[in-house]
Amino acid sequence: MASAGPGEPSAPLGFRHAIDLVLTRSVRRHRRAGGMTLNQLRAFVEAERLGSFTAAARAMDIAQASASELVRRLEAELDAELFVRGSRTLALTTAGQELLPYAQEALAAADGGIRAVHSLGSLGGGTATFGVLRNADYYLLADLVQMFHARYPRVRVRLVGQNSAETAAAVAAGRIEAGLVVLPIDDEVLSVTPLLRDEVLYVSADRERTREPVTIEAFSRAPLVLYDAHYGWQDPTRRQLAERAQLAGVRIDPLIELEHVEAAVKLAAVGVGDTIASSAVIGSPTFPSGLHTASFAEPLYDTIALVRRRGRPLSRATRELARLAEDTLRELRQSRGV
Repeated sequence: MASAGPGEPSAPLGFRHAIDLVLTRSVRRHRRAGGMTLNQLRAFVEAERLGSFTAAARAMDIAQASASELVRRLEAELDAELFVRGSRTLALTTAGQELLPYAQEALAAADGGIRAVHSLGSLGGGTATFGVLRNADYYLLADLVQMFHARYPRVRVRLVGQNSAETAAAVAAGRIEAGLVVLPIDDEVLSVTPLLRDEVLYVSADRERTREPVTIEAFSRAPLVLYDAHYGWQDPTRRQLAERAQLAGVRIDPLIELEHVEAAVKLAAVGVGDTIASSAVIGSPTFPSGLHTASFAEPLYDTIALVRRRGRPLSRATRELARLAEDTLRELRQSRGV
């Protein structure tokens, strides 16, 4: 059996096995004659949380005697007392302490399932909230809203295009349901699905600087024009470069920092400095002529991924918008043969 997770009480393996056997027997009895129910578990969890059957009954909007009876039936099912009676505030017995994290997990799973089913309503309305890459146009995502709106004209769409670091933070905080980001990001509470890998290249108007793959040491010495000035080294692409520079014992000090990749490549085209750009940007019709590119000695990639908050169901509208975005990027990946 798996070990206790963070916040779960630890217990000897033998005792946990005994509890599992009791729960298994309870499930078998449930098939024959009623058995353990979610209401019983909820009454138990609420009584422990609030300290009395009266408060638990109030929270569940039932009679006090009903809450007490639900817990009594649960104890009968488990053949174990779960609370120490007699004091003003309920206290858990050893068996109650063992059961509590399992009961909480079962209720959380049930509540999550209810939310997921409720989110399945028809797409005749609602709002799809989704984060997109700042450079979404280069990945054929510009038509995403048009495609979605053509299929679901009554659904409101809220797309937020910003740096991946902020998109990830917004999804984690619940301000955005889901979004597309470039990795790496801080993903402690996020579910991450990588979709496409795009090589990032060194860009210069000087052909000599692109004759060979560029080392991080050579990169640190170059006159650099870098974009995403607001987020700086929090930007995932620049974050990768900073980590490489740290390992190599060098510093990257840009000559110029600005916000958009288009401005950076324009300055590179007139010889102000060198920059970086993804293959999607370099392959676009708007990429300036006369620029030369080279891979990094250790190839550098933007990995585009779909992120959502772990354990939180998406509204159906946002889920459908995310599916269309995934399909678009997968088709792009297949067309490139990667």
